[in-house]
Amino acid sequence: MSSAKGARSAQAIIQDLYEAERALRKRFDELSSLQPEAAVLDAIAAAITAARNEGSAEERTLRLSSLAQVLARKTGARVVDLLIDILNSEETDARIVAGSALKNLAFDRFKEVAQGVERALKRLPKGSPALPELPFVLVEVPEPAVLKIVHEFLKHPDPEAVASGIEACVELGDPKSIPALEKLVEDRRLVEIDEEAETVTVTIGELAEEACEMLEGMEDEGE
Repeated sequence: MSSAKGARSAQAIIQDLYEAERALRKRFDELSSLQPEAAVLDAIAAAITAARNEGSAEERTLRLSSLAQVLARKTGARVVDLLIDILNSEETDARIVAGSALKNLAFDRFKEVAQGVERALKRLPKGSPALPELPFVLVEVPEPAVLKIVHEFLKHPDPEAVASGIEACVELGDPKSIPALEKLVEDRRLVEIDEEAETVTVTIGELAEEACEMLEGMEDEGE
């Protein structure tokens, strides 16, 4: 009897989940269709600021993730900036949602996202969580301009952003990155990287030198 009762209870909860999802989608549709657009984005921007000030990490994550899902249904320069603002939070799950939205948008409207990334390079201060994430928003997008933007990360004062730029250069696999990377081989700034299930500390120069070797190897294989 208890098993049957438990099974019925589980089925009821599943039905509740379906209803909750339907209601959530309806709210997303309502918010996405509101006009004027600028007023909606003003409200979202204010909500992002308020969410950051929530005392509970769980509540911050819930709110920022929800706002990122709304923004994922929109386009435009300010939408990109707001998604980057969410990517710039400390809440990992919210950043994943925002990063995914940015990446999807980049496939359809690359110029908007590329310009937003360039603005972020100028407006975000050193140490911003979004900076090391942004190169990987672009690397999978088949656009020639990606390499140029990734090279801008190599010039940034934030060593974590530089390290991500180096890794992105390797992922892109274009030997044209070698001259830009060679300028970093004497850089002694330290960064932490994940390597074989552990975190190790290396210099930017060491990362750049290894990246050059890998790209040179790719170049030789292509000949």
